[in-house]
Amino acid sequence: YFRNEGSLTSTLRTLLFFTALMITLPVGLYFSSKAYVFEGTLGMSDRDSYFYAAIVAVVAVHVVLALFVYVAWNEGSRQWREGKQD
Repeated sequence: YFRNEGSLTSTLRTLLFFTALMITLPVGLYFSSKAYVFEGTLGMSDRDSYFYAAIVAVVAVHVVLALFVYVAWNEGSRQWREGKQD
């Protein structure tokens, strides 16, 4: 019973961490790359900087999703191995 509870807590922590990361990272990268990289450093127009900043945000979403799948896969296989040894 206690092993299941710890497993559930660990899973919920992982899910909440990646949910927060999924919300904050793409939005933060969108606005910061638009203002500082594309408009500030590269001197792009508003229209172009919106486009490229959106691409950066979409790539960030895909990276976070890939990391979540990787962590969930490893956590699931680790729990399966621990359960198998009993």
